[in-house]
Amino acid sequence: MTDLFEEKAKDWDTNDMVTKLSGAIGKSILTQIELNSAWHVMDFGAGTGLITSQIAPHVNKITAIDVSQSMLEQLIAKDGLKDKVDILCQNILDCPTGENYDLIMSAMAMHHVEDTNKMLEQFSAHLKKGGQVALADLDFEDGTFHPEGVEGVYHDGFKRVEFQTMLENHGFSNVNFFTAHTAQKETGAYPIFLAVATKA
Repeated sequence: MTDLFEEKAKDWDTNDMVTKLSGAIGKSILTQIELNSAWHVMDFGAGTGLITSQIAPHVNKITAIDVSQSMLEQLIAKDGLKDKVDILCQNILDCPTGENYDLIMSAMAMHHVEDTNKMLEQFSAHLKKGGQVALADLDFEDGTFHPEGVEGVYHDGFKRVEFQTMLENHGFSNVNFFTAHTAQKETGAYPIFLAVATKA
């Protein structure tokens, strides 16, 4: 498996846009989800742990999952996370973890997954009954958020109404959307949604 983020991992946390975006998404999750100190949480596409770091103090354990080993190595090196976080470098669409979680969260990872329906199917399968998702990604955009030709991008964001239908088709209810952040780039302004839903 090619690690598309091997070079980016080295200075990922110094990228101003990334840190602002992650801070806003983490704050939105903390606002919209009533976290529990007993919970086991999955961070899907955890990267260097910018979201994990914000949520970890409020839960029992986080399993940080990513297909980039270099990103996960940056995550687990951070102070205060080793006792709370397990890292797992694998594609759960092909290789499920065998665990059930109270919450699955994800920030800006879903557009890197080609098969959105299979991803949501696996989220549902990995959740306890009554478990929740908190999923953040780009609203549908014109393809200018990422530089032309960048590898590993399969979707130019998502239309909220279509994403809600997909969630409901995979057994989720009480779907709500919030605008967590608006990323400002030279090419325009890009709203980032947070979708919160419960496994029925």
